[in-house]
Amino acid sequence: MPDEESLLDLTVRELLDAVAARTSAPGGGGAAALAAALAAALTGMAARFGDGSAAQEADALRARAALLADADAAAYRAYLAAVRLPSDDPSRADAVTVARRDAVGVPAEIGEIAGAVADLAAGIARDGNPNLHGDAVAAIHLAAAAAATAAELVAANDPPDDALASARAVADAARARAAQA
Repeated sequence: MPDEESLLDLTVRELLDAVAARTSAPGGGGAAALAAALAAALTGMAARFGDGSAAQEADALRARAALLADADAAAYRAYLAAVRLPSDDPSRADAVTVARRDAVGVPAEIGEIAGAVADLAAGIARDGNPNLHGDAVAAIHLAAAAAATAAELVAANDPPDDALASARAVADAARARAAQA
């Protein structure tokens, strides 16, 4: 998949092929972002069959999560490029620091969005149209999986302790929402 092609412009089949390919990205971060976006889409749909009050928030979360699928791939490619710089390159240390910050920050943001989607969907599952309860619960589970995946990716990128603790707390809260559903 070319670097400039957006995951959002691929067909579902092309997206699945891109994720399955022997390439560094898209990977878990893109998949987590798209899962969070899909969970938000389900949340928005379920909200529209109720009083609709949460639909706009779900749409905003969906848009933010979807954009992070591409951002994650870009951040990971930048990280790989930085660590491949020769060790005697004076710009290597700074490049690695910046790339690592993004490689931690993007999945952390994916996790935050996924946690917000899980919370929003939980309210709809509890108080929304009972005919859409299953869709709202599906959204909670997808969001919880996205948050847990994002926390694992934050952990894999040598984060500051507070970033890791925050990502894990968000994931734990989302999993708790899923268990309650």
